[in-house]
Amino acid sequence: MAFVIAMAVTWISTPPVAALAKRFGAIAIPRDRDVHDSPTPRWGGIAIISGVFLSIVVTVSYRHWITHGENGWNRHLLGILLAGLFIGLVGMLDDVKDLKPRYQILALIIASGILYYFGVRIDGVSNPLVSHKLGTYTPTDWIQLSVPVSIFATIFWVGLVTKTVDAIDGLDGLAAGVCAISAGTLALLAAASRQAEGPTLALLAAAVVGACVGFLRHNFNPAKIFMSTVGAQFLGIMLASLSMLGTFKVAAAISVVVPLLVLGVPIFDYAVVLGKRIASQAPLTKADRRHLHHRLIDRGLSKQQAVLVIYACTAVCCAIAVLFFKFVR
Repeated sequence: MAFVIAMAVTWISTPPVAALAKRFGAIAIPRDRDVHDSPTPRWGGIAIISGVFLSIVVTVSYRHWITHGENGWNRHLLGILLAGLFIGLVGMLDDVKDLKPRYQILALIIASGILYYFGVRIDGVSNPLVSHKLGTYTPTDWIQLSVPVSIFATIFWVGLVTKTVDAIDGLDGLAAGVCAISAGTLALLAAASRQAEGPTLALLAAAVVGACVGFLRHNFNPAKIFMSTVGAQFLGIMLASLSMLGTFKVAAAISVVVPLLVLGVPIFDYAVVLGKRIASQAPLTKADRRHLHHRLIDRGLSKQQAVLVIYACTAVCCAIAVLFFKFVR
């Protein structure tokens, strides 16, 4: 139901959002590095946020009711939604005003602070050098991070995931499809984790999948609307939060490997691009045509073919993550 509600709301609300974007001038005008040929409305992320929020309000409230408050609304979920709403509002402004990078970085730090305050954080990792039994960590099993290190790790992970999702939003349907595959994997892992919070995390992840699928109806090539910064950074916050509460805490000796695999394709692409910018002494925040989807198109693939190749790579990485989670831990 979380998936269906989010998909339906996003699907239905996207055309009105496109009209709203045109009214307020949130239009993507083609640039040299872009692959679209005509002005296209932005702000598609508003429909994605609407789908996720309504789905979560309905399904988590129902779960909260049937479990008499034992497994439903909690502090973590509230923090994730607040951080996502904040970064979405900043993204709406960026899609119109084209904010400078320092303001975007500041917004990500604030969003990370909101998550940290509500307990959505990286406060430790499991020790890969000792054997564990899931859910029975001892001081030797768990490497507890100091508060400063925990804050830095949380900010770094949130910033990394959010910027990687933003960076792959360069082809019709690419970011939405990759996020749907990744969130679907996180939903499966959360449901299988045996955490008390696992079902609630699975509902949130399923809502993200549904919103992405509903948006793809309007965003797959040829796209009628883009999710742009508001959508990409909201999805980045969702994926970063789900991995911090889910796979980082329950995957035992592979607690770091699993989220890196689930989000491996955009993270690897972003790392390669940053490396090339450093090597060529180019500004790290300057957009260019060095991303994987650009290189695939330059090699002769069509836009749709490039998107499907990256979908396949993401699916393979996520399948490996599931196998690691099931058999290696």
